[in-house]
Amino acid sequence: MNNRYTAVAIALHWLIALAILCNFALGLYMADLPISPAKLRLYSYHKWIGVTIFLLVLIRIAWRLTHPAPTLPASIPAWQRIAAGASHTGLYLLTLAVPLAGWLFSSASGFQTVYLGLMPIPDLVDKDRAAADALKAAHWYLNLTMAAVVALHVAAALKHHFHDRDDVLARMLPLIRPKGKT
Repeated sequence: MNNRYTAVAIALHWLIALAILCNFALGLYMADLPISPAKLRLYSYHKWIGVTIFLLVLIRIAWRLTHPAPTLPASIPAWQRIAAGASHTGLYLLTLAVPLAGWLFSSASGFQTVYLGLMPIPDLVDKDRAAADALKAAHWYLNLTMAAVVALHVAAALKHHFHDRDDVLARMLPLIRPKGKT
């Protein structure tokens, strides 16, 4: 029985996590800046990172469908297995929904995304101020929801590592090998 994620899954997990953290911080920083060329440049970076996250998550999902996650230790109660499955599903959905809401918001605001300044991404909706306002709120609340689910995910991983002393966290760390079968 394999008790470790694949190197590709580990790399995608941490790359996506880092991109989300950076983009969340960038979004908070730029939101209240006065309009300027610098703010517009930051918005472009924010969009580029969001599109990259979306694409990486699609790759991660495809990888996960062809490379199942290691089984959880037998010592984990059923309710925790269900909670783990629900939180992972929620994270996958949110990591797709947040950038999608941002893309829709940008489209409805009349600002096309040009990925890396080179590749125009088609607008998904027509320019519409009311829709833009609703999508901006959706993007914000989806981000807050993702932050909460990520916090629970991290807390659960740390609980497994420091309290339960099992290998659940070590299976996803790039340089630490699990002790043995879980």
